[in-house]
Amino acid sequence: MKQYLYLFGGVIVIAAVFLLTFSQTGEEHMVYSVQELKNKVENDNELIVLDVRTPGEYTGELGHVEPSMLIPVQELQHRVNELEKYRDREIAVICRTDNRSRAAASLLKEAGFENVVFVRGGMVEWNKQFGHPQQK
Repeated sequence: MKQYLYLFGGVIVIAAVFLLTFSQTGEEHMVYSVQELKNKVENDNELIVLDVRTPGEYTGELGHVEPSMLIPVQELQHRVNELEKYRDREIAVICRTDNRSRAAASLLKEAGFENVVFVRGGMVEWNKQFGHPQQK
């Protein structure tokens, strides 16, 4: 039952964020390709990679970018304070494709985080281009 509540809550949050995003004045978020993210991860120690998938997805078949932190999108609104110490750093948000990361980036922008990007194609695209991140 708790899983269904999280799922329902996540759907509501995503829908609300999308409505807010598309009703604004056309301001778009910065977008990284997976290649741009890979370059930043390899060369920018200040970058924060925020994965907004579920814990099962994070440890699942697509793997996750290292280093990254996990806050599922359906929990982000209630856990945004965990990112407060990173407010002045760039935050790259990633998910499976880019739907949840785009919604999470909108939520972070609404919370006053200015330097937020989402990763186009997410972990599906990462795996297509570079393979599983934990299998080197």
